[in-house]
Amino acid sequence: LTVLFIGDGAPAGNYSYTNSGYSVYEEENERLTESLRTKVSAIKSLSIEIGTEVKNQNKMLSEMDNDFDSTSGLLGATVGRLKALSRGSQTKLLCYMMLFSLFVFFVIYWIIKLR
Repeated sequence: LTVLFIGDGAPAGNYSYTNSGYSVYEEENERLTESLRTKVSAIKSLSIEIGTEVKNQNKMLSEMDNDFDSTSGLLGATVGRLKALSRGSQTKLLCYMMLFSLFVFFVIYWIIKLR
């Protein structure tokens, strides 16, 4: 009776693949593992870059929000002053308009008279 041993001393009936098939599967497994490792490393670096970009964008948005707040405060103060100016000095403004109109009228009259 002869018993055949394949691989590293195990009987042939215990394994469904040969030693050479085992090494082929092992090599393919190592290649796929390395490919997966490369892809995971690329995804990791990409996610770190995305996180950095998000932090920069949030910082920029925060600065813009502060700028808009200060601008809206300044604009609100200016509009308030304009409202106060327009409410309080209607007669003064009307008087200045009348004086300006008279001045323009006399300048035009003087230019026509000199001709």
